Amino acid sequence: MMTRFFNTIAFRLTVWFTGIFSICSAVAFLLFYYLTTQTIQEQIDLELMDNASKFSTIIRRNGIIGASQLAVLEAQAAGEKSIFIRLLYPTGEVFASSHMSYWKDIRVNQDAIRGLMTTNLSHYETIILPATEKRARLLYTYVAPNVILQTGLVMSFADQFLSAFKRVFISAMGFILIFSAVSGWLLVRQTLSGVAVITRTAQNISGSNLADRVTGRGGKDELDLLVNTFNSMLDRIEELVKSIGEMSDNIAHDLRSPVTRIRGFAELSLTQNESMDNYRAMASNTIEESDRLLDMINTMLVISKAQAGAGDFEFETVNLSSLLNNACDLYLPLAEDKQIRIQKRIEDNISVEADRKMFQRAVSNLLDNAINATPEKGRVEVTASVRDNRVCLEFKDTGYGIDSRYHEKIFERFYRVESSRTSNGTGLGLSLVQTVIHRHAGTIKVSSSPGQGACFLITLPHRNFEIT
Repeated sequence: MMTRFFNTIAFRLTVWFTGIFSICSAVAFLLFYYLTTQTIQEQIDLELMDNASKFSTIIRRNGIIGASQLAVLEAQAAGEKSIFIRLLYPTGEVFASSHMSYWKDIRVNQDAIRGLMTTNLSHYETIILPATEKRARLLYTYVAPNVILQTGLVMSFADQFLSAFKRVFISAMGFILIFSAVSGWLLVRQTLSGVAVITRTAQNISGSNLADRVTGRGGKDELDLLVNTFNSMLDRIEELVKSIGEMSDNIAHDLRSPVTRIRGFAELSLTQNESMDNYRAMASNTIEESDRLLDMINTMLVISKAQAGAGDFEFETVNLSSLLNNACDLYLPLAEDKQIRIQKRIEDNISVEADRKMFQRAVSNLLDNAINATPEKGRVEVTASVRDNRVCLEFKDTGYGIDSRYHEKIFERFYRVESSRTSNGTGLGLSLVQTVIHRHAGTIKVSSSPGQGACFLITLPHRNFEIT
């Protein structure tokens, strides 16, 4: 259970939230600490510089004796443990100072004096008092020609303030860690509650129960988008499952008849003493039914491969006008047997990039369907033209027509309108046509109504040589 908890998104997001919030808080505290330290140090440096200015003024007015007296008075006024003052020659020799009992361990920094003499710039340094372990800030600067002031202040107040700041920082960080962890956990749990609902819904769904849907929160955020996507996926799955069920029924219906006939021919050959001619007729019928089954299976394979993008389509530049004229001529005898006229309105030299064999098969299916659906003395029209850089093909008949509620279903595999179930066919022709047209970057639509015939409209890119 603990392992599962540590692997949850809620736990990981909480850790991230807590870590980022804590790091940001720590950075803010450290920045404030640095700025505070710098500000305090600048204030101390300004105070030391003010003392140096006083000594410069006194030396100009009263000389060295006045400066010596001022050193004693300044130390007494501020507290001899808080400040000390020394007046030095450039050699480092002390010639005047405040009371130094508390500051006896402070030595003159010869490096600081040499640096001051070289650059003529004031020198600051921070030291630790050996006796008390307190910090002190020292200043070396010229207050007169050949007179150097060494003065120092104890940084007790600054150290006390910074120590208190550190205690506040540690306490605040502890509170921030706890607060960010608890608040982060609650926020993450609240945010992921929609995911939990989706998970429960997915767990409740089975093959026989696809009706459950997730209710959105109406916030139009990412979770609502996920909910809508999930529900759309369930709708599609439910539709596919229903379609698979219907297709299975249709397959069973369409396969039963040829298999039954093949089995009947085999039984007759075993149970009856027939002449050789009858046996040949049975064998011929068996081969015919077997070919019909094989054609059905091969068509299903072609459709499946093409829809998966794995079909062996070989594209080349095809003269579509010639292909349509040849197909119409091929079906002309079949149409004449039913006294059906085939009218052609095909523009010359229409070229497309196509797989010649597959496109011929699609055109043959459309012509065959049109002729079979048209009663005697009817008419089939084949039109081909180029409009707005698109090739438009129309296959129109004067047959029994198709109800509008079936316009989408007729392109599904094995789907056959009830009126056509008495005729020969597998229900794969239009599905194959649609698959072939789609692989050629085209579209196919049907417009029809019962008793008014049907018109299949195909649009293709004109001279599109980039189809693959």
